[in-house]
Amino acid sequence: MKRPDIDPELRALLAGMPLSSDLSPELLAQLRQFPSTPVEALLDGRAVERREATATNPDGARIPLSIFSPRRAEPPATAAPCVYWLHGGGMVMGDRFSQIDIPLDWLGRFGAVVVTADYRLAPEATGTTLVDDCYHGLLWTAEHAAELGVDPARVVVAGISAGGGLAAGVTLMARDRGAPAIAAQMLICPMLDHRNDTTSSRQYSGEPGVWTREMNEFGWRSVLGDRGGAGVPGYVSPAVAEDLRGLPPTYVDAGTAEVFRDEDVAYATRIWAAGGQAELHVWAGGFHGFDALYPHARVSEAARRTRDGWLARVLAPLDSGQPHDLARSTAP
Repeated sequence: MKRPDIDPELRALLAGMPLSSDLSPELLAQLRQFPSTPVEALLDGRAVERREATATNPDGARIPLSIFSPRRAEPPATAAPCVYWLHGGGMVMGDRFSQIDIPLDWLGRFGAVVVTADYRLAPEATGTTLVDDCYHGLLWTAEHAAELGVDPARVVVAGISAGGGLAAGVTLMARDRGAPAIAAQMLICPMLDHRNDTTSSRQYSGEPGVWTREMNEFGWRSVLGDRGGAGVPGYVSPAVAEDLRGLPPTYVDAGTAEVFRDEDVAYATRIWAAGGQAELHVWAGGFHGFDALYPHARVSEAARRTRDGWLARVLAPLDSGQPHDLARSTAP
């Protein structure tokens, strides 16, 4: 099939990266042997306090959380906004420090407390287990808001790739259960649809890439097993959720040159059709996770600036009257 080209600058950067067209249990085992993101290097030079905590799923599983807060000489006059971060990795790999540079930038820019959660991975964990872990990590965050110095009215659920899909599932779950309150959701190139049958998924199939249709099939099969047909819960595969009414303001972005492009556009469109507010950006030439891999490419910097602007609007204190004051006063 014909398909959109990758941005020339990104293509040059991607040329040195080993790519695959498929994912297998053997390759997954190899990938999982790579060390976690060295978070200490990302914290170097930042005025950040870090603490570790544990939430508990009702099935008894312990969910590790890391909390990063701005280091201040004096307590702030108002409680801080909070970003609850869910990592990517196709639901089969990664940990709570994966792609953590993205929300850490918001800590510096907006004074946000960042809570990042581990969740059990497929294929060892299946069905709703992953989204349940993420939901109970969010519940812990809301229950400890005062202790964390967090404004419970300004909690944003955010995630990238698989974490973006889980963020969408958690937001649906919180809406249906009536708690906790979520001010907004940010879905970065989210993995939303187990059916894997859009035009964009077929366009990025059969050739090596960062995330191909075949890799996507492996990820979903790992989560769902033989349950790939009807009956998949919307919390797991948000694209099949029947009702998207009552969701908080939503940001969705993707690249034109990636598997998830069309399902992400469709999700934003369905939010609008349900009367909700969504902001959608599709970046020309962006492959899956382009700005996480190459944050200093020109299109990546544009994508990050645009997200920052949206967050500045949704995180501003409700009584400020100036949506961008918070960004101006806290930007590095």
